[in-house]
Amino acid sequence: MRAEGQAHIARIEKALALVRKFLDWDRALRRFAELNARVEDPTLWDKPKEAEAVMKERRRLEASIGAVNDISREMQDAIEFVELGEMEDDEDTINEGIATLAALAERADQDKVTALLSGEADSNDTYLEVHAGAGGTESQDWAEMLQRMYTRWAERHGYKVELVDYHAGEAAGIKSCTLLIKGENAYGYAKTESGVHRLVRISPYDSSARRHTSFSSVWVYPVIDDSFEIDINPADLKIDTYRASGAGGQHVNTTDSAVRITHAPSGIVVASQIDRSQHKNREIAMGMLKARLFEEEMRKREEAASAEHASKSDIGWGHQIRSYVLQPYQQVKDLRTGVVSTAPGDVLDGALDPFMAAALSQRVTGEKVEVEDVD
Repeated sequence: MRAEGQAHIARIEKALALVRKFLDWDRALRRFAELNARVEDPTLWDKPKEAEAVMKERRRLEASIGAVNDISREMQDAIEFVELGEMEDDEDTINEGIATLAALAERADQDKVTALLSGEADSNDTYLEVHAGAGGTESQDWAEMLQRMYTRWAERHGYKVELVDYHAGEAAGIKSCTLLIKGENAYGYAKTESGVHRLVRISPYDSSARRHTSFSSVWVYPVIDDSFEIDINPADLKIDTYRASGAGGQHVNTTDSAVRITHAPSGIVVASQIDRSQHKNREIAMGMLKARLFEEEMRKREEAASAEHASKSDIGWGHQIRSYVLQPYQQVKDLRTGVVSTAPGDVLDGALDPFMAAALSQRVTGEKVEVEDVD
């Protein structure tokens, strides 16, 4: 087998091994058999909500198990095809077999990411907050660039994006914003983006054309429905109303329709100004608060299981998850996984999938990568 073919095989096997580990393969097979038996029980449908949950889990396992088995079988067929070509010294057959392996490697990577999006809320819509760090106009401009980057990423996936909350910067950019991204697996993909993002560039606001470093933070949490039980004591809430604001005259109201809710025990603050109705904004903000509390509980469970601390950190040096360098060279580097892009323009235009896929894989393997930051 040529080196090229061996590389494709190694890539396929690595992807399949990751999925098997994530699923806990033997347990997944047993669970799939149990779910098949439950589906055949007619009494299951006496409880529609329970039946729906069973069918959802069954579909997920069927897709993941089926993908692993199909790719494994097709890989073996392609290997045999290449070996046959080598035995007969048939260059066309060899090339066709290696091309099949290359296509399977691409498919294995895609199916791997899909399989990893099977957390409790991964299939849900998501909220994504962007907050400018210290640094005034520089950081606020960077925060607006991140807002555009995630909007473009969502559009590439065919997702719908709504601006739930928006606070403009004094001179340019934004102080903060909250996006609601609607689409299948929106939270599952975006959840790996929580953290501090660092930008290095020649400042367009500096008349001396000096390099500046700016920081902004991103926080991602899922939209949840009534199937997730979150108890909130009304006495723990401080509810404020204010006049909505927005860029370019958009989303601006003349009444105090925007709503901000502070949850005293956790310190979580959420706000909505998307609607002209104060009542509707309050309803939206309460949904956001429940989502934040749910995400916080999931994070605590993940930390307990992995003994890793992943809490929200200061918006500054030493806490960033990714660095975007535009001057004196062009590079974006993820400091968790080591994934690098030399086309920051594409990344800032929404080409984030390689970074998200690597971060999802790392959550399964727990593998730590020593990555030196860029300057």
